Amino acid sequence: MEILGATLRICVDDLETAVPFYERLAGGTALRFERGGVKVAAIGSFLLMSGPEGELEVLRKVTATIAVKDVEEAHRLLADLGAQIIAGPVPTPVGRNLLVMHPDGTVFEYADQSGA
Repeated sequence: MEILGATLRICVDDLETAVPFYERLAGGTALRFERGGVKVAAIGSFLLMSGPEGELEVLRKVTATIAVKDVEEAHRLLADLGAQIIAGPVPTPVGRNLLVMHPDGTVFEYADQSGA
């Protein structure tokens, strides 16, 4: 499994206020989308999320998003290593993702940019 990078997941109260700061910090423009009532802005290595507390409570349990070359390959390897597959692989607006709990209890999202 080839890991391409990681994205920090940050829940914010006001996405519109937070985005300009992170755009200047990361030197880029936010890619925005909405999923399940949660507004999301992806900027460099940051994934900002804002929405109903019930939805954010679940999202806060995911430590980070790990970018991989192929989610299917990640799925096979992680399952072989004893990780618990929570959800996926499923399509997203930019590719596919997979939610996984590592044997130590840490939850990560694995995502690729193919198959969108």
